[in-house]
Amino acid sequence: MYNYIQNLADNTLILGQRLAQWCGHGPFLEEDLALTNTSLDILGQAQMLLNLAAEIKGDGSTADDLAFLRDAIGFKNVILVEQPNGDFAHTMLRQYFMDVYHVHLYTILSGSSNQSLAEIAEKSLKEVTYHLERSQLWMQRLAHGTKESIDRLQNALNELWHYTHELFEESEELDDLVEQGIAADPIHLKIHWEADVKEWLASTALTIPKTGWKATGGLNGHHSEYLGLMLCEMQFLQRAYPDCEW
Repeated sequence: MYNYIQNLADNTLILGQRLAQWCGHGPFLEEDLALTNTSLDILGQAQMLLNLAAEIKGDGSTADDLAFLRDAIGFKNVILVEQPNGDFAHTMLRQYFMDVYHVHLYTILSGSSNQSLAEIAEKSLKEVTYHLERSQLWMQRLAHGTKESIDRLQNALNELWHYTHELFEESEELDDLVEQGIAADPIHLKIHWEADVKEWLASTALTIPKTGWKATGGLNGHHSEYLGLMLCEMQFLQRAYPDCEW
């Protein structure tokens, strides 16, 4: 179960950190604040999941230890969330993909047989439901906007689509957790995620890229170069001044 919780925690931790990088760089003040607040929500989810992971690990580790003292190979997030922010279209499409995923994920996990996980999912579901409303509005706005906004969104789709498949990877360990009623079935998640995303795409002039490669490896600690660079920044203070306190 630890690996599963670690994957969920790392997805939110890295995604929240990516969004935090927009602070002070948003396209306008209101959206700058909205991106930052979304980041705080997601980092709050990461903290709850990391606390649960540390509890399951049972070796005295804390959420901070897991966040700041692991090297890149120790992270189990999907490669999608570590991709650079790029332009606003890239960031919001990545966010939309993850918001759709998280709404379906937390809906299922709210009924998890693990009470702690169910409580985290129930609380998180309220936040990600609002996040999805925001990202859906931006998808409609960009996809039905100017030629430039449509082109930028299509470029983002071309780059990010091949990373989404990793959200639904299966494994024997995950199958056991699904059978125990702890985890969400990745097949079920994929069906509902694809239905929602393709329904939106059908209302636009956007096209799914046809090349068949699929990113993989993040769940086993094999990441793009972008994660290591991001961790250098995220973990600097704790690495430079171990156990520092404010």
